[in-house]
Amino acid sequence: MLAVVTASAAFSANAAHVLVVLSDEAQLELKKGHIFKTGFYLNELMQPTKMLLDAGHTVTFATPKGKAPTLDESSNNAMYFNQDEKALKQYADLLHDLKLTSAQDSPVVSLSRIEQIGVGQFDAIYIPGGHAPMQDLLKDKQLGKVLKAFHKAGKPTALVCHGPIALMSTLPNASEVVGQLEQGKPVKTGEWIYKNYRMTVISNQEEEQAKALLKGGEMKFYPQTALQSLGGKYQSNATAWTPNVVVDRELITGQNPASAVLVGKTLLEKLK
Repeated sequence: MLAVVTASAAFSANAAHVLVVLSDEAQLELKKGHIFKTGFYLNELMQPTKMLLDAGHTVTFATPKGKAPTLDESSNNAMYFNQDEKALKQYADLLHDLKLTSAQDSPVVSLSRIEQIGVGQFDAIYIPGGHAPMQDLLKDKQLGKVLKAFHKAGKPTALVCHGPIALMSTLPNASEVVGQLEQGKPVKTGEWIYKNYRMTVISNQEEEQAKALLKGGEMKFYPQTALQSLGGKYQSNATAWTPNVVVDRELITGQNPASAVLVGKTLLEKLK
């Protein structure tokens, strides 16, 4: 049976089934062999997830290999919840109750399992950030298939912060392109299904301002640079770290952690 999470409220006739995809990875490889421990950001996952559950929708969680995802502990901080300690505890408690990060009890399934049951059973997809998607989701072939199916069907595709880097997985030569970006070479690729889409992702400016998080390390490339090099029409906020959500056709992208709530609200509107 497929493990799903539903709201405790009465089932709604208009309820949707949303696929939430996270990274299997707990670290990001940086330049010069440095390693950064990471995972998903608490608010980026849980704020939209709680909104979906509260609205009566069903949520299924998946990672490429079906491993329990890892919380980036730096995100377990009230600063991501407007300094509201009660809100932080509320979302941390929900994460605990869902058992997502439990190696033994996580309801997370693999993307191959999602393919078996049929991507068509899902009405939308959501991919949160944290640095982990920069390690695996950007070049995962099965995720690329899933995203292509949502694109072809015109179904809501929502991503936030580092999450939009996962859109690269739809490239026919995603792994090669990642290598080109890492080496600072011109990107050579085939047609990208999101070319000329308006979109956002954590900005180069914000990445520079957050470099202290990497404790002396340096990312191999920034997601803004990557998506622009593929033909994405990047749109940034006017002030770093303020909410920014860009909607173009089925695609909903949020720029940074502060954008997660607005991404969730926009996704809910799309599901009505």
